Amino acid sequence: MRRWLMLALGVNAHASVTLGLFGLPLVMPEILRHFNVLLPVGGLIGNAPALGILCALVAWGALADRHGERLVLGLGVGLAAALFAVTAFVEQTWAVVSLLALSGAAGSAAMVGGGRIVLRWFEPPERGVAMGLRQVSFTLGMAVAAFTLPPMAQAYGLSGVLLLCSGVSLLAAVLAALFMAEPPHPISGARAERAPSPYRQAALWRVHATSALHVVPQVVVSTYGVDCLVTVYGWDDVAAGRLFGVAAIGGAVVRIAAGRWSDRTGLRMRPLLLLTLWNLAVLALLVAGTFTVSALGVGTLVVAAVMTVAGNGLAYLSAGELAGPGWAGKVLGTHNTVQNSVSLVVTPLAGALMLSTGYWAGFAVGLVCAVASLPVIPFRGERPRGS
Repeated sequence: MRRWLMLALGVNAHASVTLGLFGLPLVMPEILRHFNVLLPVGGLIGNAPALGILCALVAWGALADRHGERLVLGLGVGLAAALFAVTAFVEQTWAVVSLLALSGAAGSAAMVGGGRIVLRWFEPPERGVAMGLRQVSFTLGMAVAAFTLPPMAQAYGLSGVLLLCSGVSLLAAVLAALFMAEPPHPISGARAERAPSPYRQAALWRVHATSALHVVPQVVVSTYGVDCLVTVYGWDDVAAGRLFGVAAIGGAVVRIAAGRWSDRTGLRMRPLLLLTLWNLAVLALLVAGTFTVSALGVGTLVVAAVMTVAGNGLAYLSAGELAGPGWAGKVLGTHNTVQNSVSLVVTPLAGALMLSTGYWAGFAVGLVCAVASLPVIPFRGERPRGS
């Protein structure tokens, strides 16, 4: 049972810091009003934490490999909480972007530490479900953000949003620092700490590349979905946020189901391939619906918010298993760095494209990237466990 407590602490830390690291696009209309900027600049502000995440993930991973999750989660998430609080009292756009980037650098500790918990506390037949639950931390955090941040923005503005993010992160940091522990014994199949570099395997590079392509539709939907509902379909800010909250809960369920499916089959990449094929259909309908400004666009936008995140846990777990425990922190840090690098580039470019052409064009870019990922997914050499 203790391993589930450790997983819960990791999930709580990641979910809590997610409000500030990834939840700000849910109050995009408030960001645009507060800073009086256009959509591409608003997208940059809302995703400013990705600047810091990009720079710090590998370093946090190396620190976690050396000193464990307790230090990394307590220090990183606690520092992020302090930075969110400071940002709440700053008005200059450049200073807000800088402080949010530093918050991302600090809070990204939870993105690495939580994944190592699965690899260090759970045996392979349990890891799919465990990683699905761990990945739920993101969708859980986004669900909480969707239900709380838009009303907070309406009542107290952007400062209230940032102070709420700070308080939630601080509580999670304290819990992790007090109760996180090291596993009592090595898991089966653990490699030596001085194992050779896992990057000798082509499969690991392909897993990174797959996630890089899959993050594009995820970013355009999660960053601009709420603003699309408000601007194109005339939805209220809070109602649009709540709809995405429901979608986040659905995404959590799908991630756990995908992890369970992966454990039962002993496969990681073949389930990811099938999820990608499903996403192609959803994204194609989303493009058609938003191009025609029909009700189809609203329905498929919600489904896309659920499905574009469904395979994240499988790719993340596969990268960690290919790395082995001795390299897990660094490899998982690299994996998330790749994703956030793509996110950082795509966010303003997609915003500019949507502003000039329409929201459908940004969603079409996500569809193209999902198609491009099909030959990259390394599923052919994968064998069921025990075969």
